[in-house]
This record gives sequence, structure tokens and C-alpha cells, in this order.
Amino acid sequence: MEGFRNVENPFGSVRHLVRECLWARAAHRRPVPRGRLWIGLYNSYDPVRFHEAHRRALARAGPVALAYDANLCTFGFPYGVKDVATPLEIVRWVAGTTSIGEGGAYLVRLAEEGRFHVFDFPKRGFPPQLGTIVATTGHPEAKKAITAKGVARLLRKGTSVCLVFGLGHRGIEDLDVYALAAHHLDITARGLSLETATALGAVPAAIAAHLER
Repeated sequence: MEGFRNVENPFGSVRHLVRECLWARAAHRRPVPRGRLWIGLYNSYDPVRFHEAHRRALARAGPVALAYDANLCTFGFPYGVKDVATPLEIVRWVAGTTSIGEGGAYLVRLAEEGRFHVFDFPKRGFPPQLGTIVATTGHPEAKKAITAKGVARLLRKGTSVCLVFGLGHRGIEDLDVYALAAHHLDITARGLSLETATALGAVPAAIAAHLER
């Protein structure tokens, strides 16, 4: 017929459209890779001398990171005074001086898997590979407050999250990290301050519980 002379296959475009729709539906159903969870230890204790508090925090954080499939990093730890520099040198030295975490074995395993990183103090901002920065605190700003469920939601959407824990009684509320963080997480939801060791266990566990629901 005259009206169809220039149409080679009137059904070809329809088949192509169907294929495109099926591909789009499959892509929509494809699960989004979960974001990476980081545990960040911020040296709010002493920037010059390496103390037992630094060692204990590292040894305790290693098993927690392994248990909840997280990476571990430190900010501003004075490793230089102990003549150790690389992540493996650091964890092997710590492992030889502690009985925590199977004598530091979990921390060494973490480093051997490339999941332990060392950073300086974040003067102008945190390394971008850490994703969204969440400061753990008992005194969150209302406009930055987030819950464990909210953090789990970010991870499900493929956003990496770094939980920052301050060392010692000083905390991080009066430091730059508090202002640089995108969110503040009070795991107690009651404005209670937890010791670092307690918070290190409670926060990742709460997030993991929401991820499994």
C-alpha cells in the first residue's frame, strides 16, 4: 500500500520498545550495592604522645569492624613517636602489646585485607572515599541529627558512611570534626554520653540490626 512504502517493518519498533521496557524493569529490580561502613577513631586525646587509650581503642575496634563488615581508620594518631608508619606496621606493633581481640589478631587481619587506613586530622574536610561523615555524640545538633535506622537507610541506598568516635572524656563536640560532619548520631536518643569502648560496640550493632530487617 502507498502509505506503507517507507516502513520496512511496522512491528520492529514495537519489539524494540518491548525489549527496552523489559531491560528497564530488570535494571530497576537489580539490587543496589550496599555502601561501605567505616569506623573512624578521632584522636581527641593527645596529638603528640601515643597513650594506652590509643592502643586500647585500636585493639577493640578491630574485632568490631570485622564483626560488622566495616573498614577501620584513624585520624591524627601520633604513630610517628613509635617509629611505625604503614597500616601493617602499626597493627603488628599494637598486636604485640595487647591481649585484646585475640592478641590483636583481628586488627592484623583487617589490615592484611586492606581495610585499615590512617589519615591526618581532617582540617578542611574528610577524605571523599569515606562517604557521608556521621559524628557519634550525646549532644547532636537538631538539624544534623540522624538515627541508626537513618544510617542503615543511607547504606542500603549505596552511600558509604563513616562513623566518627572521639577518644577520651573530651569527646568531639568542641572540635572541627563536629562541624564538618554531615550528621550527628546519639545512639541513646537520650543525650547520654557513652565511653568510647561502649559506643564502639553499640553503634555498629544498632545499625546492623536495622540493615537485617
